[in-house]
Amino acid sequence: MKKSSIILAVFIIFPIFIFLFGILSSYTVYSSNLPYELYDSDDYSYKDNGDKVLFVVDYSNSMGEFLNHKTKASLVKETMDYILPQISPQTKVGLRVYGHTCNLIAYNACRSSELLVPLGFVNSSSIMQSMSKLRPRGMTPITYSLKQAVKEDFAGYEGMKHIILLTDGGENCDESPCDFSIDLVKERKDIKIDVIAFNVHDKDDLAQLKCTANVTGGNFIQAETQAQLMNSMENLIVPHKEVEAKIYSSSSD
Repeated sequence: MKKSSIILAVFIIFPIFIFLFGILSSYTVYSSNLPYELYDSDDYSYKDNGDKVLFVVDYSNSMGEFLNHKTKASLVKETMDYILPQISPQTKVGLRVYGHTCNLIAYNACRSSELLVPLGFVNSSSIMQSMSKLRPRGMTPITYSLKQAVKEDFAGYEGMKHIILLTDGGENCDESPCDFSIDLVKERKDIKIDVIAFNVHDKDDLAQLKCTANVTGGNFIQAETQAQLMNSMENLIVPHKEVEAKIYSSSSD
């Protein structure tokens, strides 16, 4: 082939190659370090589609009761210390507690709920430091805590949000967490509530807690010992299996 023909072929083929490369590069790009995490082809910025897990933990007076020579609060703390390092570093984790203050006025006691650690990455040390300062003292405002979690703690976050509620008893502030969950799923489908009933035996309390989990598509688990508690927590933080939501009727309907 003559030299002039080779040069002509290069000028023809090279623009075609550039054109095809441009088309291919416009598709979604995947990170080699973070599998399946999407980057936008326009700005290549990471899109946060990771899990968001908020622990809502009971520190009411009954959590000071002893179970196998340790308080239930101490067993929960040890369980959290074991579980937190196992959570994916791509998961945002936070901690809300309730019943951790003693109030003589019922209105205040039923609003004893506080976000101690906002959702964030690698929050294990902050959560454990916060829990080490707590003492079981007050009431059990479960419904108020769930309301605060949904309206305040998850504000501004897109995608699915996951609450893990750990309690040793039922609501005692004249509200119904079951009714709240029923009303919640009527308005939004982006929040799942898993419930761990730790050493709970009252049938009405168990029914309320089970309803709270089931209507949001969450898991309801009963744990009697620390070993069962740890196993329950571990099962909840592995890649989640979808749970079919059960249909309940609100008492107000």
